[in-house]
Amino acid sequence: MKVARFYAPGDIRLEEAPEPTAAPGEVKIRVRACSTCGTDVKISKHGHLRIVPPRVMGHEIAGEVVEVGAGVSGWSAGDRVQVIAAIPCGTCPDCQAGHMTVCPNQVSMGYDFDGGFAEYMIVPEVVLAVDGLNRIPDGVSFAEASVAEPFACAINAQELVNTHDGDVVVVVGSGPIGCLHVRLARARGAAKVFLVELSRERLDMAAAIVQPDAAICASETDPVEAVRALTGGRGPDVVITAAASGAAQEQAVQMVGPGGRISFFGGLPKDKPVIALDSNIVHYRELMIMGANGSSPDHNKRALAMIADGSVPVADLITHHLTLDEVLDGIGVVSRGEGIKVTIEP
Repeated sequence: MKVARFYAPGDIRLEEAPEPTAAPGEVKIRVRACSTCGTDVKISKHGHLRIVPPRVMGHEIAGEVVEVGAGVSGWSAGDRVQVIAAIPCGTCPDCQAGHMTVCPNQVSMGYDFDGGFAEYMIVPEVVLAVDGLNRIPDGVSFAEASVAEPFACAINAQELVNTHDGDVVVVVGSGPIGCLHVRLARARGAAKVFLVELSRERLDMAAAIVQPDAAICASETDPVEAVRALTGGRGPDVVITAAASGAAQEQAVQMVGPGGRISFFGGLPKDKPVIALDSNIVHYRELMIMGANGSSPDHNKRALAMIADGSVPVADLITHHLTLDEVLDGIGVVSRGEGIKVTIEP
């Protein structure tokens, strides 16, 4: 079978590999869709501490069961499934307390286990142990199901900051996760959603699809002033920084209104993780700043359900459907910001 393996930064190879067989406790799937994301770009350029090459990349996975290992029940050939990316241990104090997203023993598909840029792959026993293999609802395509993983991360973030009815929400960053945040905020009852982005081209592309109440190009106008003008000087209730930008995080604190909630969704580069924070703004406005790290198996299930019931559509966010032979082209599209969501369909 064909796979895309990471060997070193700048060295991802399309090559032939033996087709795997499901061992006891495992499930083998035929990969039908594996979407790409900014993390794949980072890995391709810089590698990752947890990746010991060679490693098959890809962690936004949907496919079809073709083989069930001994001791596995509840699954059979032909079942359509989505696979979680971040795998908690399920047994540590954090997991037992319901905080699976911060499990210190977490492992991941495409990092610690071979991922979905392949024709076939193994769903390891640790995924099944935490109920991380999810049945795709009827009417949801494989490509749509592959978007459930990043969508699950957005659900985690908005639950943590409690986006709710009547909120005015600002999403900073118009990539695929920013677009998902816009739609999820609406589904959770937001009264208005504004989208902020540095790149005019990316902003226009995203705004044409998700149609925010206002689209603000941060390279052309001061986003803090623009958002305050749109909110009568008060500021929004929620700001979600869906971009790896320290400046965006600093601006979020400046623009949010009294009692506001901020989600630092996008992590910062490891060599530049410190921002300037005016603590008095946080103090006097009684702000809440919340991190958001990935998703749990349950978030993935809810993401699939919301895609299935139409409350958060994702099909139109997939701007590129490419073959496995085109995976490097797909990672390039993501790197250059030329599309919203790029899905590889082996």
